[in-house]
Amino acid sequence: MLSITGKTKLLGVMGDPVEHSLSPVMHNAAIAQLGVDYLYVPFPVVPAELNRAVSGLAAIGVRGFNLTIPHKQAIIPMLAEISPVAQAVGAVNTVWPTESGWAGTNTDVEGFLAPLKELTQPWSETVAVVLGAGGAGRAVVAGCATLGCDRICVVGRNWEKLQAFERSWQNSPLPAKLEIHPWEQLPLLIPEAGLLVNATPVGMSPHAQRSPLSATAMAKLPPNSIVYDLIYTPNPTQLLRQATDLGLIAIDGLEMLVQQGAAALQLWLSREVPVEVMRQSLRHHLGL
Repeated sequence: MLSITGKTKLLGVMGDPVEHSLSPVMHNAAIAQLGVDYLYVPFPVVPAELNRAVSGLAAIGVRGFNLTIPHKQAIIPMLAEISPVAQAVGAVNTVWPTESGWAGTNTDVEGFLAPLKELTQPWSETVAVVLGAGGAGRAVVAGCATLGCDRICVVGRNWEKLQAFERSWQNSPLPAKLEIHPWEQLPLLIPEAGLLVNATPVGMSPHAQRSPLSATAMAKLPPNSIVYDLIYTPNPTQLLRQATDLGLIAIDGLEMLVQQGAAALQLWLSREVPVEVMRQSLRHHLGL
């Protein structure tokens, strides 16, 4: 049981909405295990109040915070420092105080890569197909570029949004092999996809029975493909059920959530953190 006193240091997550966030569950489980005097709480902040909220957190001495939708890009002009990986991705999800102001980085990339690095895969020969060109897709694209994927094909339904997504990478060292494709071209890409990543909300509640791909389309994936769904609830998603039925490698978003959170907590506390405690706290919370 956490004991809160006047000396307790604050961490948190800022988003709109943020009520659904599972970050407090895993961070406070790790904090309790470590026995450090910290508390991790949600900060509901609408976009129009982001600047005031960031100043307010500095004023009350908050020791660090995460950002979720829709603040990961909007926060950047408010930071005194930004890490190279966050610059490359164009999004920040973890912030901490420095003498010159807030500094930010992106641990989503590290979180996305963690389960993939455990696999033996010829990444230089792998075509990655990424569904969705939103904020989540940015970390996925950077991660695929870090792996050295042969091609990174981002597929979306809004052509203007796809073009803007492509332009946003023009001054970035990553990725060299980015392609954008309208959703209608997805059937042509599926047979080449060694890695298929769902970075859309399709499959989340209240539409948990939906999948971004039909069973017919899924059946055209190569036999050794990896299907990675960033959604972590429901677990498994319909997409991952389809992948498992086909004997494909299926990865859910829970491990990405755990690993990006562990990287952030380690940065704030400057010490190793109990990753397994964080993982099991979420599994217990979700009834897995």
